[in-house]
Amino acid sequence: MRKRKSSFATTLLVGIFLAIIAGALYLANSPMFERNAPKIEVSDSLYWNLRKPIRVRLVDDSGIRHYKIVLNDGASDFTVAEAVLETPKKDVTLEVTLPRAGWNRRTTQARMHIEVTDISRWNMLRGNSAKKEVKIAIDTIRPSAFVLSNSYKITKGGSALVIFSAKDEHLKDIGIHTSFGKVFKAEPFYKDGYYAALIAWPVTEKRFRAWVEASDLADNITKAHVPLYLKNYRYRRSNIKLKDRFLNGKIADLASQFDETLNVTDPLERFKIINEDIRAKNEALIHEKSSKISDRLIRRWSIKPFHPLKNAKKVASFGDHRIYYYKGKKVSESYHLGIDLASVKMADVRASNPGGVVFAGYNGIYGNMPLIDHGLGLYTLYGHCSSLMVTEGDTVSRNEVIAKTGKTGLALGDHLHFGVLVQGVEVRPVEWMDSHWIKDNISKVFEAARKMIDRRERD
Repeated sequence: MRKRKSSFATTLLVGIFLAIIAGALYLANSPMFERNAPKIEVSDSLYWNLRKPIRVRLVDDSGIRHYKIVLNDGASDFTVAEAVLETPKKDVTLEVTLPRAGWNRRTTQARMHIEVTDISRWNMLRGNSAKKEVKIAIDTIRPSAFVLSNSYKITKGGSALVIFSAKDEHLKDIGIHTSFGKVFKAEPFYKDGYYAALIAWPVTEKRFRAWVEASDLADNITKAHVPLYLKNYRYRRSNIKLKDRFLNGKIADLASQFDETLNVTDPLERFKIINEDIRAKNEALIHEKSSKISDRLIRRWSIKPFHPLKNAKKVASFGDHRIYYYKGKKVSESYHLGIDLASVKMADVRASNPGGVVFAGYNGIYGNMPLIDHGLGLYTLYGHCSSLMVTEGDTVSRNEVIAKTGKTGLALGDHLHFGVLVQGVEVRPVEWMDSHWIKDNISKVFEAARKMIDRRERD
């Protein structure tokens, strides 16, 4: 009888012990007892202009119960944010602003102390907590930025040169912003604190405005208007009737090369895909390859007029807005963003200026196409070539033969499609083929800027 009672008691004790262990394991792995400390997302050190709030993000698996943020100006503590959340949140974003009174506005260094606790029952029911100290450099002074020299005017579809000064101890970003959203990057020029940039007015944009914008690490921003005389230009609009011979000939041949048109049998639909979708894809490659600019200091930059094809005749103009019709119905449209030059079949195409080849290959409607970087964001494009004499990565010299004319891509006859781009924007090639335009809008601007910089540095 005693053995039975002893065995029962032992079993009961073991059961109770196992239940306690199971309960402890359950509680330890329960969300109520999660052990991960809250995350405090803010830089360890930052710059502050006192105007824009400092963003602090608090994240926790179980939910945030309490937080407190204290700013110190070197002499006094200011509690700028504190709360006990009745309904805990897993993600809290706070915007820290300057205390309303008492802050020493002459201080250039400050500290921010952040504490946060979650609702977990871990740590003897006190929850998990996290702390962080942030060093703050206070900078309320905007960068110095002003235009030093620039081209007198810019034509719709054309280019201009801008040289400016931008200086700040904590300078972060500089560039030339435009009314159509494009930001043209600038290259360090001549001496420290000065920059040069070619800018462009796209042929598809009705209006144009540009300004230099400089910002520092504290997000202080200075803007300086670029004083350009704007010259509008009305480009040609061409209404083109599509013929069956063209649709069933050249377009059918091209359609066999692209995945997008492999299973398309309707000739008009094939043309629309090639003229719009394939064109957009080809132009995206061109824009990506021609958008890069160096960050090295340039002391001098000169360019000669471009004449890629000897004794050539212009057979199509830049900016031509082409509207395509079939039996009186509009089918598609596009812009011709270069000029077409023709001489003899398979004529030599020459590089009028030295540069680096950033692309040399087949590019859809442009056919065989070299793309050359001449520095300062200026690129030239040579389309429809029958053969290429250069490869990507080559450096070409002035007057070097880079290709032969042809009719690859969307071309009916042997010719050269010559394009000029400024940081990915197609511009009027005729400007860069004109020695007088280059002298007045590029060379003289550089010369005037160098004289002004030398004078300022002497003073």
